[in-house]
Amino acid sequence: MFTKGINSVLVIAMVLVAHWGMAQSNSLEITGKVIEGQGNQPVPFATIMVVNNDDKSVVAGTSTADDGTFSVESNSDNVYIEISFIGYSKQRIRNINPKEGKVNLGTITLTEDSQTLDQVVVRAEKSQTEFKLDKRVFNVGQDLSSTGASALEVLNNVPSVNVNIEGQISLRGSSGVQILINGKPSVLASEGGNALGTITADMLEKIEVITNPSAKYEAEGTSGIINIVIKKEEKKGMNGSVTVNTGIPNNHSVGLSLNRRTEKFNLFSQLGVGHRTFPSENENINRDLLSNTTINSKGESDKNETFYNLILGTDYHINDYNVLTLSGHFAYEIESENANTNFAESLNGNTVSSRWNREEETEATNPKWQYELQYKKDFENHEDHTLLFSALGNFFGKDQSSNFINAYQEGGFEDELQETATNFKNAEYTFKLDYTKPFLESFTLETGAQYVISDVANDFGVKNYIDEEWVQDMDLTNLFDYNQKVMGVYGTGAYEKDKWGLKLGLRLENTDLSTLLETTNESNNQNYTNLFPSVHTSYKITDAISLQAGYSSRIFRPRLWDLNPFFNIRNNYSIRTGNPDLQPEFTDSYELMSIYIFNKASLNFGVYYRYTTDVVERVSSFENNVNVSKPINVGTNRTTGIEFNGKYTPSDWLTFNGDFNFNYFKREGELEEQIFDFQGDQWSSQVMAKFKLPAQIDFEVTGNYESGYQTVQSEISDQLFADLGLRKKFNKGKAVVNLSIRDIFASRVFESETNQPNFYLYNRRLRGRFIILGFSYGFGKGEAMEFAGQKQF
Repeated sequence: MFTKGINSVLVIAMVLVAHWGMAQSNSLEITGKVIEGQGNQPVPFATIMVVNNDDKSVVAGTSTADDGTFSVESNSDNVYIEISFIGYSKQRIRNINPKEGKVNLGTITLTEDSQTLDQVVVRAEKSQTEFKLDKRVFNVGQDLSSTGASALEVLNNVPSVNVNIEGQISLRGSSGVQILINGKPSVLASEGGNALGTITADMLEKIEVITNPSAKYEAEGTSGIINIVIKKEEKKGMNGSVTVNTGIPNNHSVGLSLNRRTEKFNLFSQLGVGHRTFPSENENINRDLLSNTTINSKGESDKNETFYNLILGTDYHINDYNVLTLSGHFAYEIESENANTNFAESLNGNTVSSRWNREEETEATNPKWQYELQYKKDFENHEDHTLLFSALGNFFGKDQSSNFINAYQEGGFEDELQETATNFKNAEYTFKLDYTKPFLESFTLETGAQYVISDVANDFGVKNYIDEEWVQDMDLTNLFDYNQKVMGVYGTGAYEKDKWGLKLGLRLENTDLSTLLETTNESNNQNYTNLFPSVHTSYKITDAISLQAGYSSRIFRPRLWDLNPFFNIRNNYSIRTGNPDLQPEFTDSYELMSIYIFNKASLNFGVYYRYTTDVVERVSSFENNVNVSKPINVGTNRTTGIEFNGKYTPSDWLTFNGDFNFNYFKREGELEEQIFDFQGDQWSSQVMAKFKLPAQIDFEVTGNYESGYQTVQSEISDQLFADLGLRKKFNKGKAVVNLSIRDIFASRVFESETNQPNFYLYNRRLRGRFIILGFSYGFGKGEAMEFAGQKQF
């Protein structure tokens, strides 16, 4: 896009000059065609300049069309032709022999310039940030610490976003964030599965962080929206890339991307296969302060995952203004998990009354698929005048079985055996229509509708081995049905000039939710309609300084796992359950952002404020040393924060990136005559340094810090950890070898403490260090063409 912009400016300038000159003499028509030497493919957007032989001034100019052809007129025949395109050596044609006012230069072949080409690849590898009127866009480059990483790990390197060691995503310290894939809801991003863990960094194009979404977007997500855009190559001819990764602990994967572009069709595909192991260390303390009894547990587990990813799709270009797209994404995971935990019950803090060991063996298969039909119509009168319709279907299933053995070593109890079975199905359908109409150059109207249907069933059963036979435990067995329909319509109006822009929007959403616990016939039905306004504005003070401000109203709807009152018996003394009576959260969000761009640095500083009602917090109840936590609506929350992002490049070989976020919150709430009022703060920071070393070697190191913070009942400890990466390029950047180490010092530990009048809880989890070695190779037109102005269709 940058190259196309420069070419356009040059062409306009040259045409103006040429027009002035041609008014004074006869014209000469010069035609030809430009191709690239490696594949004999046409080169669109190459710059054609007609240069005066005497004073070297440019007398005319143009750029090549999609098929590489060009036609330009000159007012003189005392000229030569210069053809240039980024990544290729310039061509000069000096022998001009006109016949009857015309010259046909025939086919002109451009050859790759290795020095320029390498510079283009280096620029393309950097992740760059774009600021839009209502969002920030982080283009996913090839950050070294992301080698072989999953989408979750890439997200953790995006400013304002944090992913904890359990895979929970938060934005500016709040977990009420809506995850979209390619702009639409998807079970591939749901909490119930690990599909984001199987989408690798090389499959991603960009990540959009929308902290204050406009009314065009679904109102779900009280802290904002993160939109993950997956690549879909559209370069002409056959193109592709292959990636191979291996690591410690087990992290082995192979990825293949293929694209075939013809005049009418664009066929795209991605294939990924891998096997990974996630080790974990866990420690828990449950202490009853009334009876002075304590349950200590300490153990290790490893989750093994074999995954398969397949993306297939095609774009059919009916004509220049109509495109039909059909695509499918299939993922399949095979999981196995082994856990071994030692338990001890003690009295008065030191007298052990019993010891036992709990072993777990879990097997699961997780099929996921997504399919989409999309139609886009562009109108002739304006390139941004569009109509877009899409129908999207998602499915995620889990068939899981677990076996548990409690082997007693002290205390005189008999060994206990349990088994569980889970049959989970989640189907989701999204229908969306968007219409955009620009008019009077500076105004744009948008309107549309979206209908989302979610249908979920979770069949969970527990059996105990009693008197040499398996007996169903009806107290822990349930069949839970969840059905939600959300209908939304919106309208936005925007005015945008060179200096100032304003966007107003209003969205109306109706939610119809029903749940049923079939084993007890407990049902819960909710139906509510809400308005969600939004306001966004931006002002460009100078070319280097801009301001952005925004307001939006948001909602967080309870999800399946928040509502389902089932008991997970992985640890019989630490149980998480849902609450079918949970109500949605509502948030009013305000922010003011400033952007500064200097010669070697760019800075982004902002302040924000969020007011949330019916805040959802997990609250623990304690009985017989068993901790049961479930989500509860607890009062209101006021959050005020500041955010700072910066990039500084003091020299060609050194770049620094920094991200800092601080917020202060005040919580007010009451539950069953217990006051939950408290206040606190939390902050996080990330600093990345990138070094360019000799022999085309790049090195980077990233340091992260997340402060401790307070919840309704608990204190969460701080975390300090670091990642590093090393890269060596070969063959003009087409082949790359990467080494990445995440959590170098294995210091990313989650710890929480709960001090209540009647009980004390302690929880600690550690994942450890991950080392990955990767190799990638691009074939076809290669990386340089992708980032050198090749037209995207």
